[in-house]
Amino acid sequence: MADPRKASAMRAYMKSSLPYHGVPTPLLEKTCKPLFGDLDLQNADVWRDQVLELWRGAKYREEQYAAILLSGDRRAAAFQTLEMMPMYEEIIVNGAWWDYVDVVASRRVGPILARYPAPMKKMMRTWSKCDDLWKRRTSILCQLGFKKETDLDLLYACIEPSIDSPEFFLRKAIGWALRQYAWTDPGEVKRYVRRNEARLSGLTKREALKNIS
Repeated sequence: MADPRKASAMRAYMKSSLPYHGVPTPLLEKTCKPLFGDLDLQNADVWRDQVLELWRGAKYREEQYAAILLSGDRRAAAFQTLEMMPMYEEIIVNGAWWDYVDVVASRRVGPILARYPAPMKKMMRTWSKCDDLWKRRTSILCQLGFKKETDLDLLYACIEPSIDSPEFFLRKAIGWALRQYAWTDPGEVKRYVRRNEARLSGLTKREALKNIS
């Protein structure tokens, strides 16, 4: 499926240390589906080992994308437990770029948070204050799909340690999380931005209020 003509442009866009095959995401997903169908994901250990073997052994970036796709295989729904958080933490910390982290934050960590709220809230609060910017970003973005189920206290607690940060990826994440919640409660987002106007970056405020008339 490789397309060398696309590969160099994709690598440059993502500033990737790994080369690309040049396979766009829709084609990658279509290609992986029958390959994964042949795997015998008989238990959580086998599934985790397959994901990590793909991730750690990747020679091309799409192979790591494939690992993340496998981590979301429907047959692994029952395996998405607290015990898998070290695997996702490895992908977040070692991947250290938005194309890896945002999918894992919203589609892997988020569902585990919903399933195990008490221990995961504690973990996300800890991540929000750690030195790793990508774990911080994860803590901010993990509730992206929660809508009315969003825990505002948790969201604001995870934003707070990074609210004054000059780091683009944290400013963007804060704005994105607020913009997403604005679909549910635009008034609350406007109030939050107003209360914190002096501390929020211009980028964050624009992102947060983008869909509010």
